[in-house]
Amino acid sequence: MESAFGRLKSRLFRLRGRQARLASPLFNGIKTFGQTLVMWTVFLGVGPLVLWEIENRLGISRFMPLKTAATALFLAGWVLAWTSAYFMVTRGEGTPLPVDSLRRLVVAGPYRWVRNPMAMGSLAQGLAIGLYFGSPMIVLYVVAGAMGWNSTVRPWEEADLGAKFGAEYARYRRAVRCWAPRLSRYKP
Repeated sequence: MESAFGRLKSRLFRLRGRQARLASPLFNGIKTFGQTLVMWTVFLGVGPLVLWEIENRLGISRFMPLKTAATALFLAGWVLAWTSAYFMVTRGEGTPLPVDSLRRLVVAGPYRWVRNPMAMGSLAQGLAIGLYFGSPMIVLYVVAGAMGWNSTVRPWEEADLGAKFGAEYARYRRAVRCWAPRLSRYKP
């Protein structure tokens, strides 16, 4: 018998994102900024803060913080995430939100090297927070988040992009890996 989670997951994979209405890059940028602010507040703010407090209450020991490396990683992740968002808004004519998704497939900017630069940037920021505070629970939280994203969100997004962009997306997907960047940029 199929589990409730399995049924829910299979229903979600049949859903398709709604294509964004034609809007200016400024309006799509504002929507993207709002979505990003909410996501960062929840996943890079509240989540790590709760885990930090749990570590304090349980007396879980921390490793030596790597503040300089963590700061550099956080900034690199920030630049990657926002550069990816810029190309999604300006070239894709949409937003990262599934309810307001791309009108055009984005194969420019960071997307020429890796398929999920926005997720990579956000995960790098989460890892940086864990390293900055020397928190094993925050680092595990990011690893679990990456695994969860890879097993639930990524397949759904790829099915949606495949349905919207067909052969163009299939060629891109064959040429550009999900997590490991290409050594040379993708040329459509």
